Amino acid sequence: MSVTARYTRYFILALVGLALFFLVSRSSLEIPTSSSFAPPRPTYEEVKADQTESHQTQSGGGLAKERANATFVTLARNSDIWDIAKSIRSVEDRFNRDYHYDWVFLNDKDFDDDFKKLTTALVSGTTHYGRIPKEHWSYPEWIDEDKAREVRLEMGRKKIIYGDSESYRHMCRYESGFFFRHPLMLNYEYYWRVEPSIELFCDVPGDPFLFMKQNNKKYSFVISLFEYIETIPTLWDSVKGFMKSHPEHIAEGNSMDFISEDGGETYNKCHFWSNFEIGSLEWLRSDQYMDYFNTLDQDGGFFYERWGDAPVHSIAASLMLKSEEIHFWNEIAYYHVPFTHCPSSEQTRLDLRCHCKPSENFDWAGYSCTKRWFDVNKLQKPDGWDTKQ
Repeated sequence: MSVTARYTRYFILALVGLALFFLVSRSSLEIPTSSSFAPPRPTYEEVKADQTESHQTQSGGGLAKERANATFVTLARNSDIWDIAKSIRSVEDRFNRDYHYDWVFLNDKDFDDDFKKLTTALVSGTTHYGRIPKEHWSYPEWIDEDKAREVRLEMGRKKIIYGDSESYRHMCRYESGFFFRHPLMLNYEYYWRVEPSIELFCDVPGDPFLFMKQNNKKYSFVISLFEYIETIPTLWDSVKGFMKSHPEHIAEGNSMDFISEDGGETYNKCHFWSNFEIGSLEWLRSDQYMDYFNTLDQDGGFFYERWGDAPVHSIAASLMLKSEEIHFWNEIAYYHVPFTHCPSSEQTRLDLRCHCKPSENFDWAGYSCTKRWFDVNKLQKPDGWDTKQ
């Protein structure tokens, strides 16, 4: 046989073998389509119709993850849609895509369809949308509205931050005493507050909600700092009145030394930054907290001054909870303009795939109260806290 004929036969045999291979592969293997990889997301209407009360979820590998009875909660307006979309995407990518916790959105107006459709598409859990009752977002009967208006004008002239804002005062009062009593929140035990335009810089290790439950934590924070004294000149007077009227609500082993340097005579302005907080809803709904809020509310400082929910929550936690019931999240790297919490340890940042700049960490700066929290509670500071980045 000639060389040419021999190569021709090999070529024909190769073609026959290749054809047989494709025939067998086609008949025995399922060729995946794009829909096999990405099944269509349910519509907003379908999700609303299929809400459940289950606290178990399926994640990678089909294994059930234990979860707490908890939800994210956001106070927002329709105009916040793109800012809250950024926040949701950050929380989902860094944590919730593996746990599918619910998300409650609250507004003093009705949410529009655009807001609902986008946020439902972004959240891996069930979304709930609630309108705030008018009586929770208006002046109580004991407030002199003319006096409150004069206060806003005066604080505006003094350029005090949000000093001239009426809506900001309603927001602070609502976050201080009402959000946890909204009907949509009553089925949950824990909450994680998320504001528009925040960012999580690191993967969140484990489940913070479950950690809170298993370790009997009632309140937690990532950033603490000093409050503007111009916004709360008589807040501590009201707190002292509460302590005198309700000594039974003051916990043994509390954190008074964190918020006062003279045994409670004066307030040093330290507070936890409440635009991030994970906490117990049952504690906020307790008699001790409600007696505290009602005392402050009757004194009128939400409108006659500009009391923020951050010092209100922080003072309550510091007085009514044992120090070990409050937790600092070193591992949850967080940004809300203008402050950043970034883990001090380089190894932690690498392990959690962080993308924050260590030099922007606010924890140990002069205006931060985090170092004081560690010092008064005799806690070991995180690795690298004293390293110059």
